[in-house]
Amino acid sequence: MSRGSIQRRGRHSWRIKVDLPSTNSGRQTRHLTVRGTRRDAERELARLVNAAHDGSLVEPSKLTVGAYLQAWLANPHGLANKTVTRYRQLAHYQIIPHLGMVPLQQLRPAHIVDWHAKLLAGGGVGGRALSARSVLHAHCLLHHALERALRSEIIPRNVAHAVRPPRIETREIQILKADEIAAVLTALVDHPLYPLVVVALSSGARRGELLGLQWGDVDFASGTIKIERSLEQAGGTLQCKRPKSRHGVRTIALPAAAVEALKDHHRKTLERRLLLGQGKPAADTFVFTTFDGDPIRPDSLSRWWGDMVRSRKLPAVSFHALRHSHASALIAAGVDPLSTSRRLGHSSPGITLNVYSHVFNRNEDKAVAAITAALKGAD
Repeated sequence: MSRGSIQRRGRHSWRIKVDLPSTNSGRQTRHLTVRGTRRDAERELARLVNAAHDGSLVEPSKLTVGAYLQAWLANPHGLANKTVTRYRQLAHYQIIPHLGMVPLQQLRPAHIVDWHAKLLAGGGVGGRALSARSVLHAHCLLHHALERALRSEIIPRNVAHAVRPPRIETREIQILKADEIAAVLTALVDHPLYPLVVVALSSGARRGELLGLQWGDVDFASGTIKIERSLEQAGGTLQCKRPKSRHGVRTIALPAAAVEALKDHHRKTLERRLLLGQGKPAADTFVFTTFDGDPIRPDSLSRWWGDMVRSRKLPAVSFHALRHSHASALIAAGVDPLSTSRRLGHSSPGITLNVYSHVFNRNEDKAVAAITAALKGAD
């Protein structure tokens, strides 16, 4: 049977003593200093005694939050390179400077609440205040790290469960309207990005999926493309990665205009490669490349798109908005959520409904109006 006692050590400091159940090495005693009120000390004592009873009390450790994060991210099994790069940035700039010196087993919800407040007030690089979304990303990483430590029995509980991250105001996604799509394509007809933009709008494929498309994935006879990989960059390294879910691998039917744009692009690619002495494009040759035939970096594509939008005074939307525009067009045309989800490569229709809920709601309003009109006609 575990027992404990509390002894005052200062005005706001308490010394907790917990006698643990006997083991082969004899009876053990755990000491812990708690700062706060006596009630705080009593709560911590009760937690320790209960943990000793149910076997969840772990051995004390001087391992800090920062040391644990660095050790994990130095050898992160099972994580994609792009994910590791992002995790290391979050840990280095947003977690370790504020929580890095806190012993992992002494991390409490109060630490996390205070950390959130500091990040929102000016805890970013150079004292920059971070957005609620950035704080959420940092919180999710800390939660993930603590969950990993919990499974390894380094800590008795994940204290990040007790603290809600800042709420993020949902913003309506950017899309090109129907008349804007036609204007954009007309403005780009002589631009090197034209075939890529046509396929993006016609397929709803992600940026990395478009850049990872190879000529072997294009079937001119059936008018389809097959999405099997995504070209991503982690730091300065480019790599092809398989889609995360089984629904990410998919075949997408293209409209005739997109197929013609791809045929014309294939012809021009062949001419350019012959001019450069590179020969005919093979099945594993990327469809969209630089003039020299090198893969296009995803960030470079976004930068080129932004430059082109500004120079040609087109609607100020991101390249990713082309995917949203495709999805919105499907929904406006009455395509059901499951079919829309499959075409976009979402792992479930629930994701599609969540991302495009406002678009579905607009369609619902149209449906209600149509039913109302029908009922009036029946009167």
